[in-house]
Amino acid sequence: MRRMSTDDPYRAPASPIEAGAGADRLPLEAASRWRRLCNLLVDYVAMASLSFVVVMAYSIAYFARHPMAQATPIESWGVVAEYAFGILVMLLYYTPLEALFGCTLGKLVTGTRVVNERGGKPSWGQALGRSFARLIPFEALSVLVASEGQVRGWHDALPRTWVVRKR
Repeated sequence: MRRMSTDDPYRAPASPIEAGAGADRLPLEAASRWRRLCNLLVDYVAMASLSFVVVMAYSIAYFARHPMAQATPIESWGVVAEYAFGILVMLLYYTPLEALFGCTLGKLVTGTRVVNERGGKPSWGQALGRSFARLIPFEALSVLVASEGQVRGWHDALPRTWVVRKR
């Protein structure tokens, strides 16, 4: 029988497991205000495009079923229904993308991502919390009043997440 030596190419790799193995992580670099602004602009364009596609698909399906109709029911919506539709689109855009991938289209373009306080992927609850916190009036301006080293808006601080640059 062959004796296993340390230079055996068929030997399984081994690494020491230490209690503080995660402690030597690289420090996370918070995204700058300019990157955050670019995220916001790209994400707003993406949400407007998503809204357009949903409304057009609904309109096409509606007119296919009602060829004599002059207008779709969407045109008779009130202000409350329009706001509810906008909130629904925002929740359906941000929450799954940030929970599953840690980034939206805007974050993908700017090279940033959402992480929890330990540097890992945010939970579904944190992603949903981020989305609902975006509904706070003037919340987008909270990034402007944050200190330069820690650019963190209310939608970051409340669910305990960060937007950081990818490495």
